Amino acid sequence: MCKICWTSLTAALLLIAFAGYKIMYPAAIAPSADGRMTIELTAGERDLVLTEMRDFLISVQTITEAVTTENMDMAVKAARKAGTTAQGAVPLSLVSKLPNEFKKLGFDTHQQFDQIGLDAEQLGDGSQTIKQLSIIMQNCISCHAGYKLVAVAEK
Repeated sequence: MCKICWTSLTAALLLIAFAGYKIMYPAAIAPSADGRMTIELTAGERDLVLTEMRDFLISVQTITEAVTTENMDMAVKAARKAGTTAQGAVPLSLVSKLPNEFKKLGFDTHQQFDQIGLDAEQLGDGSQTIKQLSIIMQNCISCHAGYKLVAVAEK
């Protein structure tokens, strides 16, 4: 191969490695006085994450109501709304600032909502749905006990 090709390939690999490093090791986290990890985001990024969390709560409430009224179609729709398709609105620049454990909790929560939607549709068992919601709520508790979102000025 020519020297230019090798140089281009090396530059591309370094760029990919740097991007991977930024995603795996975000710089916007620090311990806080209350024992949680502080995640520093712009005001807009913080609002986006908090909106997603509120959407999780809305889905939990809607699914709970659906189970108590035996309306599993409503549960399916609410679960799918909070599933993995909801992740598409999160920009990579924001994802790169989030700690891996925080991302794992978020991705797992979206996947669990997908599973609730699938099981509610196929099984129609409200008791099973409530058990699954209990597991999702453990993710919520872990996240809120471990992390605090702080808005900082844009750089």
